[in-house]
Amino acid sequence: MFSRLSIPADPRSARLAGVTLMLVGIGMFSLGDAIGKFLVATYSVGQLLLLRNGAALTLLSPSIWRHRGDFLRLERPWLQLLRVLFSTIDVAGFFLATVYLPLADVITYYLAVPIFVTAGSALILREQVGWRRWSAIAVGFAGVLIALQPSSQTMTWPALIALCGSLSFSGLMLTTRLLRGTPDTVLASTQFFGTMLFGAAVASFGWVMPSARDIALFCLAGGVSVMALLCVNRALKLAPASVVVPYQYTMIIWAVAFGYLVFGDLPSAATLIGAAIIVGAGLYIFLRERKLGRVPEASPPVA
Repeated sequence: MFSRLSIPADPRSARLAGVTLMLVGIGMFSLGDAIGKFLVATYSVGQLLLLRNGAALTLLSPSIWRHRGDFLRLERPWLQLLRVLFSTIDVAGFFLATVYLPLADVITYYLAVPIFVTAGSALILREQVGWRRWSAIAVGFAGVLIALQPSSQTMTWPALIALCGSLSFSGLMLTTRLLRGTPDTVLASTQFFGTMLFGAAVASFGWVMPSARDIALFCLAGGVSVMALLCVNRALKLAPASVVVPYQYTMIIWAVAFGYLVFGDLPSAATLIGAAIIVGAGLYIFLRERKLGRVPEASPPVA
């Protein structure tokens, strides 16, 4: 859809369009998260993943058909499988955590992903990370601890599930970096397909026959996730990553807004303070990467 649009000749116009699409994409991802949280109040996480991702794959099917030959030439198949596993744990953990926690709380743990990825780049990918960024990682982790408030009363299973989901998302980002030669359609569709398979395997436990309204919501959640992915991908093609990626942190604003308007949730002071520290540390790491010339002009899609 967006691939048919021409890139503006004026670099400033292209950057403005990229920022706009990134903001729209993050807003749509947040809308999809809110719809998912609303549905898992009635349906199991497995049923949500089955129907949501089935709808997403249906919308992606024309692109999958056009690029069907790419699926026969996958690089490093075992790493592709590991990436799908990370993606499945990430999505399942996210929506399972939203059953018990406010949306803003869950999003706060996911804001720490750039910090976890930077640490993983040094420890796993053997990329060089200087003391300044290690300091930012430590500060960001302190923000996670403030938001998590570890104690015998607050270290609950939902919080640990959300933290595990964010760590899995970090693993997804690292494996995606290793598989950056894989076509975009393959990366996106294998994620949706793997998560749908997991949903199909567990959806029978506690299956609830959805109403016509809720079937429409399942389809809307899948459609929103695909459209959000298209917006983010197009934003990265129109403008440098160093311009548009920081706007991804607006997800916490959307999470607070949807949490309050739809579910009546208000984040605690500790959550807001922790989120602010995490965002600050993440932005410092990103700006440091840009200064060192390590920020790519485009990034692979991650749904």
